[in-house]
Amino acid sequence: CLVSYHPEDPSFTRFVPEDTPTKNYMGYIGSYTADSLMRLLGFSSFLLPLLFLLFSLKYFLRPAFIVKKSRVLGFVVFVFTVAGLLSLIFNSGVTIRGEPLQAGGLIGSLIVKILLYFFNIIGTYVVLILLFLITLILLVEFSLVSLTESFFQSSLNIFSLIKERVVRFFSFVFNLFKREIKTQPVIDKPAPVIKKVKPKKIEQAHFNFTRTIGDGKYELPPITLLEESQHKDTRVKRDNLITNSRILEKKLADFGVMARVTEVIPSPVITMYELEPAPGVKINRITNLADDLALALMAPSIRIIAPIPGKSVIGIEIPNLKREHVFLKDVLDNDDFQESSSKLPIALGVNFVGTPVIADLARMPHLLIAGTTGSGKSVALNAMICSILFKARPDDVKFLMIDPKRLELSSYGGIPHLIHPVVVDPKKASQVLRWTVEEVERRYRVISDVGAKSIDFYNTLLAKGAKSKAFQQAVDEQRSDSWHNPEMAKDLIDNGDEKKPAINHVKLPYIVLVIDELADLMMVAPRDVEESLTRLAQMARAAGIHLIIATQRPSVDVITGLIKANFPTRISFQVSSKVDSRTIIDQQGAEKLLGAGDMLFIPPGTSKLSRIHGAYVSDKEISRIVDFIKMQAQPSYDSSIDDFQTAAVQSQHEDDDDEKYDEAVALVSELGQASISLVQRYMKIGYNRAARIIEQMEREGIVGPSDGAKPRKVLVRKLPR
Repeated sequence: CLVSYHPEDPSFTRFVPEDTPTKNYMGYIGSYTADSLMRLLGFSSFLLPLLFLLFSLKYFLRPAFIVKKSRVLGFVVFVFTVAGLLSLIFNSGVTIRGEPLQAGGLIGSLIVKILLYFFNIIGTYVVLILLFLITLILLVEFSLVSLTESFFQSSLNIFSLIKERVVRFFSFVFNLFKREIKTQPVIDKPAPVIKKVKPKKIEQAHFNFTRTIGDGKYELPPITLLEESQHKDTRVKRDNLITNSRILEKKLADFGVMARVTEVIPSPVITMYELEPAPGVKINRITNLADDLALALMAPSIRIIAPIPGKSVIGIEIPNLKREHVFLKDVLDNDDFQESSSKLPIALGVNFVGTPVIADLARMPHLLIAGTTGSGKSVALNAMICSILFKARPDDVKFLMIDPKRLELSSYGGIPHLIHPVVVDPKKASQVLRWTVEEVERRYRVISDVGAKSIDFYNTLLAKGAKSKAFQQAVDEQRSDSWHNPEMAKDLIDNGDEKKPAINHVKLPYIVLVIDELADLMMVAPRDVEESLTRLAQMARAAGIHLIIATQRPSVDVITGLIKANFPTRISFQVSSKVDSRTIIDQQGAEKLLGAGDMLFIPPGTSKLSRIHGAYVSDKEISRIVDFIKMQAQPSYDSSIDDFQTAAVQSQHEDDDDEKYDEAVALVSELGQASISLVQRYMKIGYNRAARIIEQMEREGIVGPSDGAKPRKVLVRKLPR
């Protein structure tokens, strides 16, 4: 309506006959509206439709857009200021289609008259221009400081570019004149050519070593196989620390809790604020405000330690905006790991002050790990295995790995530290656990035969006894065999007293049993797995067998009370709920972790939680370590594990004979068809029992395999009962 404004159209200030057509595009409403706006605001009225257009776009793009009162007031002042400037500049008015009109309207003329009454013409210009700039800055949220900084930065960049071009130009001119100057040639010795030596990439082909493990010259992997960490400056600025401290104190004061921050401890991933409550303030009043404090600090989550052991303060852990990555090389490249005499050191990461944390698996003696998918559980498991490989020879430590997921532990296949290929079948894993229990009992017999109480004492006695000639001869005879008796499994299954395995007095290596996903095993054979793990946790320490078990489902049906009671050393990564946190570490807090390696660790012999940021090891680093080890020796698998599984399966099949099996065979042979529901219906037994009978018939060749919904084919006819 403003664009098509015409002074001759009907309006409040001009009367025309009713049958006179309007020239405004919006008709009578447009002509009346346009004339009113032009008479009041002049040409500044064109800013109003622009305002409505901008607000409409903002609301369309962002429905949650809220119009601030300060912006509306600023826009009104801006329109009035523009009207005043137009009236001041075009003080004699303008002519539109033959009719005079004030450029700023009546409001603009009134503003100019008021300002001229208090100021002169120059002062009026200054006031209106200042108001125009101030309201414009408020409307567009424009910062003069940012503009000044950008201007100076651009000026410096332009100056640097000009300086570089000028220097390059003068250098070119100088070299050009230098070539034209003729001087007496000087015979000199040619300068030696210096070749730039590029740093070699870490590849297995660059390592020159021989397979000397048989001669006792096994070479431990060098730490140079790990990549150098790229440290970035992620330290929190002092001003930010002070600001967060004041926010904490103010937010607590808003809820009536008086406290003050006494100390701030920055770390690579989190920052610890030590808070001292005022006398009479209960601790639970602060712990109940965890979510409110996280909201005030704009943090994803915070963890409250109330109180910090040994101090009269409360600890509040707040995540840093930029996290510093912790690499495995940073943890292993220190004196604690290099000078450790333990054969089973495991690198966990760094604590909240950045100190590397190295734990001894032999002291734990078993470790239970839990965490959701993506929390860093598998990476930490790989870091633990690699840290042991950096310190242990194959004749000192052996690994027995169970990986139902078939992903994480398959990288270690073929290393000489394995006593059996990586087990991926959950059914076979149950038998492997039973073999491990029998191996513990066998080791107890071997250790007690020489009067020792632990594997370390036994190996020490063995090393001292090897100095005598008779003992050395007996040991040499046993060295020709495997360090296990191949017939051990079969002999142990048979309970007869006439079959007892011979005692082999040879060096007993540590065995580390690694299970990547416990939940898959508990789904297949929960009772057998729970019983085996419980017996191992109770007995295996003195026999030199240690367990590292990981699961991503820390529920009570996976981590049962019996398993949990025998694994006092536990690690919890980020979990999904408070219930899962209490299941794994007996208290809340794991649901507040940040993920990506952030963990809570319960050290052996104490219930005090330690927050650790796990070490990261990449797949390329694992491949380099494994290739380095595999090039020195081949694995020597223990055949007694497979023999034990075969004997156990045969024994299980013998025990599966049902008292109604013969009756079921006669039934299907008479009917000429077989199915689980048929046996269940005719013999009035349960589904599981009928399924076992049909499976036994299939193994013995009485019925054929399953063919979907069709009945099984009966391969025999009318067998006698």
